Amino acid sequence: MEKGNETHLLFKSIAMKSLKPTAIAAALLSIALACNQEYRSTNKSSKNQAARETEKRHLLPDNPSKPTPSQSEKTEEIRLTPIEQYNSADQEIAAPTVDAKEMKDQNKFSVSDSINQPFNTEDYDNIVENPFLTATQNPLSTFSIDVDKASYSNVRRFIQNGSLPPAGAVRIEEMINYFDYNYPQPQNDEPFTVNTEMAECPWSPQHSLVQIGLQGKKIPTDNLPPANLVFLVDVSGSMDEPNKLPLVQASLNMLTDQLRQNDKVAIVVYAGNAGVVLASTSGNNKAKIKEAINNLEAGGSTAGGEGIRLAYKMAKENFIKEGNNRVILATDGDFNVGVSSEDELVRLIEDERKSGVFLSVLGYGMGNYKDSKMQQLADKGNGNHSYIDNLNEARKVLVNEFGGTLFAIAKDVKIQIEFNPQKVQAYRLIGYENRMLASEDFNDDAKDAGELGSGHTVTALYEIIPVGVKSEFIKTVDPLKYESTKSLNNSSFPNEVMTIKLRYKRPDEDVSKLITKNVADDCESADATSENFRFSSAVAEFGLLLRNSAFKQQSNYQQVINMAKGAKGVDENGYRSEFVELVRSANSMDVVKK
Repeated sequence: MEKGNETHLLFKSIAMKSLKPTAIAAALLSIALACNQEYRSTNKSSKNQAARETEKRHLLPDNPSKPTPSQSEKTEEIRLTPIEQYNSADQEIAAPTVDAKEMKDQNKFSVSDSINQPFNTEDYDNIVENPFLTATQNPLSTFSIDVDKASYSNVRRFIQNGSLPPAGAVRIEEMINYFDYNYPQPQNDEPFTVNTEMAECPWSPQHSLVQIGLQGKKIPTDNLPPANLVFLVDVSGSMDEPNKLPLVQASLNMLTDQLRQNDKVAIVVYAGNAGVVLASTSGNNKAKIKEAINNLEAGGSTAGGEGIRLAYKMAKENFIKEGNNRVILATDGDFNVGVSSEDELVRLIEDERKSGVFLSVLGYGMGNYKDSKMQQLADKGNGNHSYIDNLNEARKVLVNEFGGTLFAIAKDVKIQIEFNPQKVQAYRLIGYENRMLASEDFNDDAKDAGELGSGHTVTALYEIIPVGVKSEFIKTVDPLKYESTKSLNNSSFPNEVMTIKLRYKRPDEDVSKLITKNVADDCESADATSENFRFSSAVAEFGLLLRNSAFKQQSNYQQVINMAKGAKGVDENGYRSEFVELVRSANSMDVVKK
C-alpha cells in the first residue's frame, strides 16, 4: 500500500469511528512514523556506508588481508506495524506516551528520539549497608582498601543536573576518599603510614566514631618508574556525544602532557571489532600520540571484550620489568558484542591481571553509563575507577593525581580490625560493602585486594556502640549451648578499643608484609578533632542522607554544611568548597521532594 493511501485510510478511520483519546494518540503516532519512514529508508544506505568508513578509519586489524565486516551492517531495523482498523469504537489501545512538541513537527520526529529519550539504562549495583555487629560474636572485621573515587563525581553530576542520585550510585567510602587528607608521610621504608582518631559520632553522640587513615608515600614524578601504558578507547556509536569521546580525547591529551621520555604509550580502540591505531610510542613524541588521539571518531557496536584482550596483548609485548605496566580503559561501559556480560568480563580481567599489568578505568557519559560493570573491572584488574564528568575532573585525576592514579606503591592491601568486647558492644563499618572479606582471607596471599598509589590517602570510618549504651541496632540471639561460660579476660588490655592489622605487597612481590597498630580508648568531643576527622565525618553523613540510610539517626544537612565549612583547611583546588555547595543543592532538592 502506498504511504499516501495508508495515511488517507488512517484519517478516514479516525473520522468514521469514535475512538477514545488513547486510540487517537496511537493513530497520530503511526501517521508520524509513516511520514518519517521514507526519510529513514532513503538515508539508510548512506548511514551504513558512513559507519563502515568510520570503523575503517579507526581500526588497523592484526591481519589486514581479512577485514572484519562492519557491525553497523548487522544493525536491525525497528519495525512498527501501522494501525489499520478497530473492531469497535469502544476498543482501547495501549498507546505509548508521546510528547506534544515531538508530534507538532513531523519533520523533526525520529524513531530514536521517541524510543531512547524517555529511558535511562544506567546500571548500579544494589548496596546492602553493613549492619551493626556485636563484638562478642563478631570480633573481627576484614576488608580490602578502596581507592576508587568514581562515586563522588557521579553523585556531583546528578546533583548539578538537578536530581538526587539513586541509592546504588552512592558509595560512601568513595565519596570520602575523593578528598585528600593531611596525614603524615611515612618516614621509614614502609609505603604508607597508619593514622587513627576517635571521637563522639556527630550524627549519634552516644556512639563513637573511629577514623583510620592511610597515607601513601609520595614519590616525585621524576623518580617514578618508567610507564608502559595502553590507552584502550571505546569508539562505538554510544560514545558519539560531547561528554563522551570528545571529553576522552581532551583527557588523554592532558595525560600525554605528563608523560616523560622513558614512558611509552600504545593506543587500542574498539567498536564492532578492535584494532591498534598507535604502536607503542615514546612519551617524548607527544605530537604523534596526540594526533592519533585527536583523529578518533565514534561509530559502530561495542566489542569491549575483544578490545581488552588486544590492549593486554600490547601491554605484555612492551612489558617493562619493575616498571608501571597499565591499561587505561576509557568507556561508558556499554559493551554489547562478544564477551560483554559482567561475569565474562570479570573472568577475563582476573586472568589477564596475572601478567602483572594493572587496569585503570575512566568512565564517561550519562544515560547508558554502566557503573557496576566498570566497578567490577577495576576491582578485579588491580586498578582504580574514576568517573570523568568534565575537564576539571580529568585534570584532577590525570594531572594533579598523576602518580596516585597510575603508579601503585602497594597492592593487595587488606585491613583487619579486632575489637575489644570489654570496650565495644557493637560496631559498623561505614561503606566498603563491596570490599568486605572473610576473616581467613586476611592471611591468604592469593586473595586479591586493593592497590594504593603514590601519595594516595585512604580513609575508613567505624561507628561504635560502647559497652553499656542501649541501642535498637543491637540484635540478640539465644545463648549457645556449647559456648564456654568463662568470661573473657581482657585485663591485660584495659584501655584498648581495637587492634588494627594491615597486610600489603610491593607491586612486584607476591608475599605480604604485616603492620599492627593498637587504638586506645581516647574519645574526644567532635569539636576537638582534626580537620581530617571533621571533614570525612561530614562527607560520610552526607552519604547517609543521600542513601536515606537506616543508620542516619540524627543526620541533617545543616550539620553537614557546618562541619564541612569548619574543616575546609587550605583547599587549594576548591574541592571542599564545592562539596559544601553540593550539600546545599541536595538539601534544597530533598526539601522539595518531601
